[in-house]
Amino acid sequence: MKSQIEQLLKTALSQLQQQGALPAGMDTPLQIERTRDKQYGDFACNIAMMLAKPTQRKPRELAEQIIAQLPASDLIIKTEIAGPGFINFFLNQATKYQVITDILTTGKQYGHSQLGAGKTLHIEFVSSNPTGPLHVGHGRSAAYGATVADLLETVGYKVHREYYVNDGGRQMDILATSVWLRYLQIYGESIDFPSNGYKGEYISAIGEQIKKTAGARLHKTAAEVFKDIPADEPQGGDKEIHIDALIARAKQLLTTSDYQLVFNTALETILADIRADLAEFGVHYQDWFSERSLLNNGAVERTIAKLKANGYLYEKDGACWFRATDFGDDKDRVVLRENGQPTYFAVDIAHYQFNLERGFYKLINVLGADHHGYVTRVRAAIQALGYNPDLFITLIVQFATLYRGKERVQMSTRSGSFVTLRELRGEVGTEAARFFYILRKCEQHMDFDLELAKSQSNENPLYYLQYAHARICSVFRQLNEKKWLWDSSLGLAHLAELTQAHELDLIAELARYPEVLSTAATHYEPHMLAHYLREVANAFHAYYNAVPFLVESVTVRNARLNLIAATRQVLANGLELLGVSAPEVM
Repeated sequence: MKSQIEQLLKTALSQLQQQGALPAGMDTPLQIERTRDKQYGDFACNIAMMLAKPTQRKPRELAEQIIAQLPASDLIIKTEIAGPGFINFFLNQATKYQVITDILTTGKQYGHSQLGAGKTLHIEFVSSNPTGPLHVGHGRSAAYGATVADLLETVGYKVHREYYVNDGGRQMDILATSVWLRYLQIYGESIDFPSNGYKGEYISAIGEQIKKTAGARLHKTAAEVFKDIPADEPQGGDKEIHIDALIARAKQLLTTSDYQLVFNTALETILADIRADLAEFGVHYQDWFSERSLLNNGAVERTIAKLKANGYLYEKDGACWFRATDFGDDKDRVVLRENGQPTYFAVDIAHYQFNLERGFYKLINVLGADHHGYVTRVRAAIQALGYNPDLFITLIVQFATLYRGKERVQMSTRSGSFVTLRELRGEVGTEAARFFYILRKCEQHMDFDLELAKSQSNENPLYYLQYAHARICSVFRQLNEKKWLWDSSLGLAHLAELTQAHELDLIAELARYPEVLSTAATHYEPHMLAHYLREVANAFHAYYNAVPFLVESVTVRNARLNLIAATRQVLANGLELLGVSAPEVM
């Protein structure tokens, strides 16, 4: 209906331009919104007010001219001018019933569009370093990114989902060294474990795997390992210097192949766990992209060479710097260290250039709350490489805080004292976790209420939605028990029987679904869909409590069954997009 009104307005504006009443070539975006108060009709448009300033005309006079040029349409029974110049549209009730037919005809495709016109978007999300299990913070990025990707597909985009595996760099050497030290402890070596090492139980488990694979071949004494190693932080030293020295010692005492055995076993074990965890969470990717591939195939060197050719690199203090301040960053950034090794930032730039070269329409990157300062420098690098920085969309996901009762759970990845995503799913269920994670805007901090997520009450928003779907299914079971049949065709022929206020309210809610999908997708705000489904459930529960469905009148009964069947379809469609089920029994 909204698109039909838009087309009518475009025709009217075109007529006024042809008549000279509006300047030719003027292309003002149409903003058509549903009215909040029924006395102002069903839809309103502010186009007359938007045109008033550029045309030096009074908005109400413009509104009158636009209305006069609107083509005749069975959709609209009348138009009115309200306030300073809003054009209000009152729709034919028979037209409103069409939404029920549309839903029952299109089923799972109801509300889908081709807004994206088949353009391919690249979305990267989670991309946690493969140094340990996913924790509850990663879970929010996973639920958010996966839902945004699914929503974008409903509006006609092709979506390429990527997990960027940070399998190169210092943190991976810290991981490998941590695993090796735990392996040595299994052989009885007394070791003061480094304060900057990874300490979770999973590290010891990988150490056991190394023992099964290599036996005692990698065993060295603690004296050999710690000889002349600088003091750790608890002993008054520097924890970073201490762990770097231990990494160097591990590479010195082990052969290259044995060090790679430890490194790769740790990486592959943790990455396999992450893959499985996300798959169980209903999150899947087309690509698990290796950072090391960029280091091995020359992509980083090519990117740095391009920045140099474009005049945005300079030498200082033995390092190579990118002129990020030329593009609004607060300081320039190192891309090559004094030892000639690329920085994390340089590798990231190469990754973005690689994806832009692949021809993606846009790159969407879901980042954690600690990456705010990172965005400006990436956009600067993309512009320096000759691309439009607006191709790079960053979505910042704030932290999720977990509460057990009133007690906040503290988390630290290195210490291992964190709650994993798998543990959270085990406690509240995968579906509740998926749903609760997207209930707020991504940039808003969230407190995850475990007790509410587990409760089976109307206060639990997921339970409330699923219960609405199950209630509708129960009506059709009761229909079968009465030996009555649902005649959908008869119901569609008699939709005019739906005259109750609760029926009209529910029909109006169902008609909003395509608009909600479009807005939620293009604004990257899946919480809008969750809140919309709550409104549908509200309207249905009110209808259920006020109006009987299984009445003696065959035409009324089938019309009402069609309405609740359409409601069931919309609830099921929306819940599926949010990664949760639509149960038939609760």
